[in-house]
Amino acid sequence: MMARGTGWNWVLPLMAALLAAQAAVQLAMGRVLICTCGTIELWHGEVNSSGNSQHLSDWYTPSHIVHGFLFYGALWLLMGRRVGVAPRALLATLVEVAWEVVENTPMVINRYREATMALGYTGDSVVNSLADVVAMWLGFALARRLPVWLSVATVLGLELLALWAIRDNLTLNVLMLLWPVDAVRQWQAG
Repeated sequence: MMARGTGWNWVLPLMAALLAAQAAVQLAMGRVLICTCGTIELWHGEVNSSGNSQHLSDWYTPSHIVHGFLFYGALWLLMGRRVGVAPRALLATLVEVAWEVVENTPMVINRYREATMALGYTGDSVVNSLADVVAMWLGFALARRLPVWLSVATVLGLELLALWAIRDNLTLNVLMLLWPVDAVRQWQAG
């Protein structure tokens, strides 16, 4: 629930503007609006398919929820109570939107193909990318409401779930993008 005077009245329009800018930039970059299959699925669970990262949610959605937890925690540690939750949510949105744009550049898409298990990765559809920001918001909102121990448990649970289901998660994704490990790549390939 948003209380008066907390900053949400000016932050929410800016967050919406960031989403609109994200979509406009990605469309200008040549990203497809929706899956080229012509449909929008609520969930697409097949990682090694042309539909991965093209629909509203997939096995990488938990990583974006984790982003929200991490952004909330990091911004709380850096800014504490000096800065309200609304401006921190705006900053988290700015970071997530920037990542979504950078993640869908040819340079990063090629890096994913070279260094990770995402050999056929073509980038996100605009709809998937926008949904990733919404997933981050969910994680941010949960982190705000949950006790720290439950936030940590939720992050660990999401990471372990993705690791079990697809042999990938945010931790491995970052590792493989920054410092590829052949043993991890071979394990991920099954």
